[in-house]
Amino acid sequence: MSDTQMEAQIDAQTNTQIDQLLNHAKTIAIIGVSNKPERDSFKVAQYLKAHGYQILAINPLLQEQTILGEPCYASLSEAKQQSGMEIDIVDCFRKADDIPPIVSEAITVGAKAVWMQLEITNQDAAAQARSAGLAVVMNRCTKIEHKRLHNITN
Repeated sequence: MSDTQMEAQIDAQTNTQIDQLLNHAKTIAIIGVSNKPERDSFKVAQYLKAHGYQILAINPLLQEQTILGEPCYASLSEAKQQSGMEIDIVDCFRKADDIPPIVSEAITVGAKAVWMQLEITNQDAAAQARSAGLAVVMNRCTKIEHKRLHNITN
């Protein structure tokens, strides 16, 4: 098998996993969400909410504010406790070095998946998440992947 064929096979497997995650998820916690409409984290949260997902806004600097009409929580644990919701995907808008404690908390709250946004990868955190049974996506955007899955072009 050539390198190109191998890469295509890996991409197909990744796309299948992503499609399954997005099709089954109901609640997505957005770590590092901004209240500024020009920021990618705000745009992604807005898009996901508009497409039927329940979002949990997580940003300790913005706690007790509302973002997109949703309360903003300081942590995943606080969001789970106060909302009572199961967390399907933890969508991370934080630098790679910040991911390990997020993964630890995602495991603690029983999240099903950890998703690191574009240009964010942390192999050690990914291994920790996988060993605890969580699905892991790295260096992908939830909005872009949802649009691909549903053939949305605008």
